[in-house]
Amino acid sequence: MDIVSLYFICLVFVSAVVYYLLNRPYRNLFLVILSCGFIASLSIELLIYLIFYSLVNYFLAIRIVQANVKRKKLLYRAGIIINLSQLIILKYTSFTIDPILRFGNIDFVFNNLERYIIPVGVSYFTLQAIGYLINVKMGWEKPEKRFVNLLLYLTFFPKFISGPIERSKHFFKELHREKDYEKGSVSIGLKTILLGLFKKLVIANHLAPFVQFVYSDVGDIGTEYILLLFVVQPLYLYFDFSGYTDIAIGMARLFGINLLPNFNRPFLAQNITNFWKRFHISLSSWFNDYIFKQVSFRRRKWGVYASVYGLVVTWMLFGIWHGAGWNFMILGFVLALSILFEFFTKRQRGIFFSKLPQNVRVWLGRGFTFVFYGFALSFFFSPNLNVTILLFAKLFEFNFIGDFGISVMPLVFGVSLALGFILIEVLEEDYKVTYSKINSYWERYRTVRIMAYYIIAVFVLSELSGGSSFVYEMF
Repeated sequence: MDIVSLYFICLVFVSAVVYYLLNRPYRNLFLVILSCGFIASLSIELLIYLIFYSLVNYFLAIRIVQANVKRKKLLYRAGIIINLSQLIILKYTSFTIDPILRFGNIDFVFNNLERYIIPVGVSYFTLQAIGYLINVKMGWEKPEKRFVNLLLYLTFFPKFISGPIERSKHFFKELHREKDYEKGSVSIGLKTILLGLFKKLVIANHLAPFVQFVYSDVGDIGTEYILLLFVVQPLYLYFDFSGYTDIAIGMARLFGINLLPNFNRPFLAQNITNFWKRFHISLSSWFNDYIFKQVSFRRRKWGVYASVYGLVVTWMLFGIWHGAGWNFMILGFVLALSILFEFFTKRQRGIFFSKLPQNVRVWLGRGFTFVFYGFALSFFFSPNLNVTILLFAKLFEFNFIGDFGISVMPLVFGVSLALGFILIEVLEEDYKVTYSKINSYWERYRTVRIMAYYIIAVFVLSELSGGSSFVYEMF
């Protein structure tokens, strides 16, 4: 079922009305039924698997709390192994298990399991389940007593495909909170959905053809294509992914559930370290809390090198989380190197940049961060490492063709709108007084707001044909 189709959006609106007509004890069950129906529309086998998977984690969490210290460790480790094993089997067999089987002349292909259980959302619900078991084992939260709530935590349809990656403690608190119909909350939800649809359908979808064109024909493109690619692909990923996140957060808001934020003006970050506190926040914070802090704490006797080791391990796993392939492993390593560079040169960079005016210092930092991220995304978007190597080889040929093989108007349109959005973010962060005046004007004149929402809705409806996929769906 396509979440950016008119049919699905209307179904969500009708479901929200039914949700508030139900008595409170039945509302979470209704959301479970909706979520199970959504997953069944993707694959009935996936739904059956998820129910079984949720049952395993549900009983494991309860038994971990009830067990003695020795048995608690055993159950906890079994839970982590089970969760990681199913992730490897469903997502990484082509890169890990199948090559070993072929080497041993064993006539079995694990990757064929995808014919029966499509690995949609597997990276997301696995991290959520692992985080839940860690929290329970560490005593940071109590196990959820109602299986319906745990099943909803793992399958809640707005966030199932591409997150945000929820924290169990936060999500269960939202489920236990009494949720009556609030006009203001529903209104915010509708506006957030509309904004997300605009980001995805009107901005990201006009940037996508250029990115896809470059990677489909790297051997015949000029250097100007690659330079432009480094600018376009960060914008494309941001508006595609933040568009999905806004849709998910807005839909959840219709049902009175507040999901965790996932973006906070990332292109205004002045370094890579700060960038990952603003971009895909739910994922980067999960790796920080459950991987980096745990790994570096275990090696704390190493002093500063415990952090170095923790960073390399964390970012390598971060890259691998995105997919099976050398591209993603190198992406994680490159990101680790960039953060280590910032860590070890912090004092020297501070001395150098302190000599520059503040505005120059801020925008140089933002510019370097954006360009580096645009460069790093080449490992993300390339279909394989050979294409990535060819891309960088073509970059240093300095061969400027000067003739674009595709229409540039959609690209110009998409980039213009993207820069308009980023300008608003700049005002919000750097010019708070000006932004406050604009916002007060916006709140004061209802007619202006209605006209703006009407124009956005017209743009969205003109592009709302269904069949749109999101970049992070493949993870």
